[in-house]
Amino acid sequence: MPGQEVDMDNRDPNSLNGHILVNFEDVFGEPEGVRSMDCVWKNSYSCFECGKNLCYKLLTFLCGLCIALEWGCEFAMLTYSHVWCWTPCLRDFSITMGCAQKFFQSCLSCCVGPCCEAIGKIFSQVKIQKS
Repeated sequence: MPGQEVDMDNRDPNSLNGHILVNFEDVFGEPEGVRSMDCVWKNSYSCFECGKNLCYKLLTFLCGLCIALEWGCEFAMLTYSHVWCWTPCLRDFSITMGCAQKFFQSCLSCCVGPCCEAIGKIFSQVKIQKS
């Protein structure tokens, strides 16, 4: 929206991607009794974080703008098709079927209704007794 600022601190306010929150501790864990050297563990953490952040930043730098533009166009086309095609088509269908519903309802009321009433009156006279 024009004039709307982007929140540079909270970049996922709707928690769309909470499922891909991955930290070192979510991937690696050494159980009791099996330990690498402390320097290996600390440097592994640093390498993991550096690789993850560097790769993500490089990919977003190279592809982020193009992908954002493509998704913007995709959602624009989706909105366009709903506003100009699907909603009017559904409204037309709803109006047409409403008319058809009234027609068939009248036919059923005239033709089937009296038969059902007559059968109902016949069976309403049936009395069941337990002996």
